[in-house]
Amino acid sequence: MQLIIRMRNQETTKHDYGHGLLIAGAHGRMGCAILAARAALRSGCGLVSAHLPWRCVDPMQAAFPEAMVSPDACDTVFTAPPPHLDHYTALAVGPGIGTDEFTCQALHDLLTEYRHLEGIPLILDADALNILALNKKWLPLASGAVLTPHAREYARLFGDADPAEMAQRHNIFIVKKSHHTHIYTPDGLVYENLTGNAGMATAGSGDVLTGILLGITAQKPSNLFKSVCLGVQIHGQIGDNLVQKQSESSLIASDMVEELKNISIESTIS
Repeated sequence: MQLIIRMRNQETTKHDYGHGLLIAGAHGRMGCAILAARAALRSGCGLVSAHLPWRCVDPMQAAFPEAMVSPDACDTVFTAPPPHLDHYTALAVGPGIGTDEFTCQALHDLLTEYRHLEGIPLILDADALNILALNKKWLPLASGAVLTPHAREYARLFGDADPAEMAQRHNIFIVKKSHHTHIYTPDGLVYENLTGNAGMATAGSGDVLTGILLGITAQKPSNLFKSVCLGVQIHGQIGDNLVQKQSESSLIASDMVEELKNISIESTIS
């Protein structure tokens, strides 16, 4: 998949490039939300809103002033999805939200409402996957859901079941993260990604991927599978670029977000 500059029409505004909603973070776990939000906007979408507990609003606005903030009613954890989910062009939930009982109910409410939305991708990562593993009866999900588990998260969700079979059975895209990440689709397609390196085995790397996927899918791609594959490839490519300039052991997630400005986005995602 060739990476080329996505040319923008000169007579456009930020509203022409999508609006991603990120639900992430909790009191004491704001880093993942900041990384994901920054990665989303760096990936080309026009607007990013972060739904956060009240105590997390100031840290987000200080660290990433470009993000808009939607405060949760609770000070410390995610307890309810924001209104008007249909106003966004892509959703992502999970990094750092925890598994509090109120958060579990909030995720259930989000997934219930998501069933009534059409054409809006939903990326589920980290604690959203952990909650789902505790509530497998919520499967299958509505069309457009993308799960991004690493090996342990996958095992909690599906045991040793074949991911291609699980993707088809539960009507989901599965991005099974590893050295060679594989993407599985509800209709049986499989893509193996060959970018990436061991330096990316670092805290926050998965949050950056969540942000990249949110940023790309918010731009209303015509093909969700290809856009997810593109996001995974870009995630690996920024890691590969960085280890040409620094050691693998020194790579951190913030480096990856900054490197996104040197990566072109495929022109066909529009």
